[in-house]
Amino acid sequence: MREGSGREGSGRDGSGSVRANVVDIEGRRIRLADVEWSAGVITAITELGPETAGFGYLIPGFVDAHVHIESSLLAPTEFARMAVRHGTVASVSDPHEIANVLGVDGVRWMIDNAAATPFRVLFGAPSCVPATTFETAGARIGPEEVDALLALPDVGYLSEMMDFPGVLSGDAAVGAKIDAALRRGYPVDGHAPGVLGDQARAYAEAGISTDHECATLEEAEDKVAAGMLILIREGSAARNFEALHPLLDSHPGRIMLCSDDLHPSELMHGQIDRLVARAVAYGHDVFTVLAAACLTPQDHYGLDLGRLRLGDPFTAVLLDDLRDFRVRRTWIDGRRAAEDGTSLLPRLTAEPLNAFAAAPVRPQDLAVPGPAAAGSVGCRVITVTDGDLLTGSVLVDLPVRDGIVQPDPADDVLLITVVNRYRPAPPAVAFIRGFGFVRGAIASSVAHDSHNVIGVGTDAASLARAVNAVIEHRGGFAVADDETVEVLPLPIAGLMSDRPAEEVARSYQGLLSRVRTGLGSPLQAPFGTLSFMGLLVVPSLKVSDRGLFDGERFAFTEVVQPG
Repeated sequence: MREGSGREGSGRDGSGSVRANVVDIEGRRIRLADVEWSAGVITAITELGPETAGFGYLIPGFVDAHVHIESSLLAPTEFARMAVRHGTVASVSDPHEIANVLGVDGVRWMIDNAAATPFRVLFGAPSCVPATTFETAGARIGPEEVDALLALPDVGYLSEMMDFPGVLSGDAAVGAKIDAALRRGYPVDGHAPGVLGDQARAYAEAGISTDHECATLEEAEDKVAAGMLILIREGSAARNFEALHPLLDSHPGRIMLCSDDLHPSELMHGQIDRLVARAVAYGHDVFTVLAAACLTPQDHYGLDLGRLRLGDPFTAVLLDDLRDFRVRRTWIDGRRAAEDGTSLLPRLTAEPLNAFAAAPVRPQDLAVPGPAAAGSVGCRVITVTDGDLLTGSVLVDLPVRDGIVQPDPADDVLLITVVNRYRPAPPAVAFIRGFGFVRGAIASSVAHDSHNVIGVGTDAASLARAVNAVIEHRGGFAVADDETVEVLPLPIAGLMSDRPAEEVARSYQGLLSRVRTGLGSPLQAPFGTLSFMGLLVVPSLKVSDRGLFDGERFAFTEVVQPG
């Protein structure tokens, strides 16, 4: 039997056979074998000899160990259609984004939508809704709601505990949420950027077992020493692979791979498969890398996806080789889910739901008041680093005209605003450096964590046009350049599209091209970067719908500085 001559899961009951080089990750060996399965379960593995060229390599499927599906701009069923093309068969998914907009109803919507696909989605119970008391969210999920969500069959862990100050101070509500997971034997995910030493140990001792926010090797090693597993993240906005990949060899079995937030144009081209290929190209042991990508997430989150053993589910991926990791075929429970880059999962429609009551803004609403006299004034400005969620702060002298502080695009100092999406309210306005626009503005209803409308622009008129386009569509991405505005609508909670993934990816890529060529931004992911400028729990300077926020002091701060 040559590879490709078996039934390959074509039967209605998920039965078939394949000949391939079977990768035994735990046994650290590769053997040519015939694998047979019936009703989705492996019934025979017949070894034929050593690894043999021309037969491909059969591995357990990849697991994205931490992702917010909403950030793909796709409903779970559409996310699944794209993920299986890259050999991903499951995701550990935090529905925190939709929960901040729609609460428990939003989480249940995600669960119901995901149930229509064979792709395995293990959801977490969101732990921090709202993420802080310093912004306006659309819902609240307290300890009782967390406990009820953890009782659902498709929920199997407590999502990232971003309130690390609450953990360290022994906050009762935070402790109740952690206890609700631990008494069920469920993992608790962490989120503690920059937490080191005794604080890292105390955080882990509270029952938190993972962290995906490490930006440096030193921080990651500190948290491993505290007993935590580290997720190496490579998403659209936050990219930590280069800093953290040495952990694969230094701490085998303690590392997982994740995307966290992956936009549709990038999801079209790769996911965990690309990280695996990069890791092996860097010289890391292939079995160790595959363990991080396929097995450690199963162990940690209790996923029963199979490991290519007799009696396991036949959920597997056939690769061309163990160098480029190009996916030939993906099976889930014995049925083909993808072949040669084409998803075989059906396209399913999603019924939108939303919460949107923002009022349009005028250019004069986006003004930062300054001294009455003309001249300049010192302002605290957010600074952005491409590929990093951490921001900085710098004091810049900005011109004042007619009592209004002016942005300075020539010095890359632009306006940033956050507009309350849940009720009419005056917008918050500040300044930001790093987007590099020479003209125009962008705006979005994807703004972690509360998903108010956020925008950046060179001038108030352009910024108002972009923001109002998002408000008019009740969610989406907008690019305003001169007198024109282009929009990608996101009718599902202002976070996701109801359109096919391929169409969403094309539209998103078109907006990115316009931002880079028309507005002049050098950022790899300008919309992704923008979405994190409202994430108050990641230092150091961010902005909420209530004002400029100092993440180091965890308090609001003034834009215009005294003196």
